[in-house]
Amino acid sequence: MNDAILQVRDLTVRFGSLVAVDGVGFDAQRGHITAVIGPNGAGKSSLFNLISGAIRPSAGRVLLEGRDLTGASPERMLAA
Repeated sequence: MNDAILQVRDLTVRFGSLVAVDGVGFDAQRGHITAVIGPNGAGKSSLFNLISGAIRPSAGRVLLEGRDLTGASPERMLAA
C-alpha cells in the first residue's frame, strides 16, 4: 500500500528553450517530512508553483491522495 499523500511523477516545465524543472518525481508520505533542497536557480520555486497549480506543467503528473490534479487551478485544488 502506498501511503503517499502527494505523488509527483516526471514533472517538467519549459519556458521557451529554458527547462526549469526536468522530470522531477517523488512521493510525500503521510506523517513524514519531505524537503526539496538545491542551489539558487535550481527550480525549487517553479516546482512548488507546478504542484500548487500556479503554473501548468509541460509534462508529468501531480496526484493528491490519488486524485490527478495536474494543472488544476489553486481554487480547484482547495476544493479537492
